[in-house]
Amino acid sequence: MKKVFITGGTGTVGKAFISKYYKKFKFYSYSRNEKFQVGLKRLFPRIEIIIGGVENLNLLSNEISKINPDIIIHAAALKHVDTAEKQPSQAVLTNVIGSYNIVQSAINSRVSLVVGISTDKACNADNIYGQTKYIMEKLFLEANSPSLKFVCCRFGNVAWSNGSVIPFWLTRKSNNEELLLTDKKMSRLMFSQEEAADLIKKCIDSSENEGGFVLSKKMKTVNMYEMAKMISENIKITGLRPGEKLIEDLISNKELPFTFVDGEYIFLRNEVNKNIKTRLKEKLSSDNAVEMNETEMKLLIDNVSEIISSKLIDQKNY
Repeated sequence: MKKVFITGGTGTVGKAFISKYYKKFKFYSYSRNEKFQVGLKRLFPRIEIIIGGVENLNLLSNEISKINPDIIIHAAALKHVDTAEKQPSQAVLTNVIGSYNIVQSAINSRVSLVVGISTDKACNADNIYGQTKYIMEKLFLEANSPSLKFVCCRFGNVAWSNGSVIPFWLTRKSNNEELLLTDKKMSRLMFSQEEAADLIKKCIDSSENEGGFVLSKKMKTVNMYEMAKMISENIKITGLRPGEKLIEDLISNKELPFTFVDGEYIFLRNEVNKNIKTRLKEKLSSDNAVEMNETEMKLLIDNVSEIISSKLIDQKNY
């Protein structure tokens, strides 16, 4: 059984991957939040938990060296756009320096594969959070070699992630409060926790031959106003916050020559794809992707609602 060292394993994406592949890998969760780590251990008793932050190179490198994992999944990050805008120093410390520390620790311990979790905000990045994730992608691609493979997953919006909008709206509705929405024209590429876990697994499987890529997939787009109306008619339009955009790109026009399409999956590499037929034909964004229908949106909302209910039960039993 391969050993997986995962940073940010207590977060939504990390926990989703652990849950789905708990029996396939031996997991080591590295996170600075003791409460969440203990909660993770209670859910998954075979996990080994280590308290620490990616900003601490000595501690991180020492723990990775002791465990000698086969795979590192780097999911730890400061993820909130508005927080990063207000405190760019903290975003750089965690998302850039922390990622660089992962690279150095992996190289020192000769880890076979490192998977970085990125975001659509790294594409055409014009906010601090997106810029730090874009740098992380570049750090990983630079570090890639035939013996030490570095790859990244580029996600859209995971429906139930820390600070995401659907649970925020559901909570406000339960408190009889109005739903806060930036703009009626705002759209986002969205997918589920299970799809996020599967994309990480696809990333791992695809690295068997070679690394040095950023992997994404074709996702459906959601008009956020239409989704909000499915939860409540009591909606307040607030306007753009610092660093926020109405539309998110997943693959930009300038990245198209570097794309390699395999079914629903899109690989971004450092070299130009000379086979034009296997390139993505146009940019992929929340403005031109296939729209999620009403049934799919309802399923996404219901799934988040169930997760909130189960989480509240977990907290009561903590």
